[in-house]
Amino acid sequence: MVRQNAVNTKEQTLQQADEMTVTVNTKYKDTVFRMLFSDKKNLLSLYNALNGKDYRDPDLLEIVTLDNAIYMGVKNDLAFILDCNMFLWEHQSTYNPNIPLRDLIYIAKEYQKYVKQKKISLYSTRQQKLPAPRFIVFYNGKSEVGEKFEHRLSDAYENFSGEPELELKVTVLNINEGHNQKLMEQCQILKEYACFVARVRKHQKTLPVEAAVEQAVKECIQEGILREFLLKNRAEVIEMSIFEYNQKEEEELIRREEKEIGKEIGKEIGIRIGEERERKNTERERKNAERERRRADSEKIRADSAEKENLRLRELLRKNGIM
Repeated sequence: MVRQNAVNTKEQTLQQADEMTVTVNTKYKDTVFRMLFSDKKNLLSLYNALNGKDYRDPDLLEIVTLDNAIYMGVKNDLAFILDCNMFLWEHQSTYNPNIPLRDLIYIAKEYQKYVKQKKISLYSTRQQKLPAPRFIVFYNGKSEVGEKFEHRLSDAYENFSGEPELELKVTVLNINEGHNQKLMEQCQILKEYACFVARVRKHQKTLPVEAAVEQAVKECIQEGILREFLLKNRAEVIEMSIFEYNQKEEEELIRREEKEIGKEIGKEIGIRIGEERERKNTERERKNAERERRRADSEKIRADSAEKENLRLRELLRKNGIM
């Protein structure tokens, strides 16, 4: 009964997660980060800061982010081509080492679209050229991570050794306030975004998330932090931010519920294992007792047979006058 209840609860939890994902997919394709850097001017500023470039014309950027940003539950915030490279950028507030696999799925869809648009023949005898992929995650979660680190697809390979035949590397940059200062100084818009996120977190310690976001927006506008962006998109930014933070809390709740379900199922399994062990011990004791009874019966039969044989021999000897 306990296990059935746990299974039902788990199914309900997974259904809630699916429903939440559908809501995200249909209503909230954008995040504040994506809204901010979908502006080509801001995007080019961040590109220049990352690559030591000094491009001035935002139209040099060819945005190729898939229109349907969700594919098999995998989304990407920004994808663009510049300098014969295809950049896939994602913003994350939750540490996730599975991003290389997600990017692999996404880049395959990007190349599929690219090949179709450029009318590239995959069966040509001539080597067809593709923009080289570059994968970056901008991380601003609460987990303690370094300034810059890397996830590799090969880290997920089970029982693997040697040189991987398929590899995908994702560079993760910590964009929390106070980190990657050089990058922040070279891209003012990213620095201000980090400041906005920090303000929300600060106020969230004492205020409900809705009030925390609204207070952060109000302060940033007053202090000239993302001022034009927030004035233009204030209502949407507040809505997106509240949703993002509520979504994190919901995901955390689901993780806690799944953990509790796991404990409950584990407890039930433990009880069942104990019952099965006790049953086997009882059965073993019964078999041992039955074996001992049979052994005793066999010894009694042998003893009775030996006694009868002795009586027979004594009677035979008496008849022959020997006794």
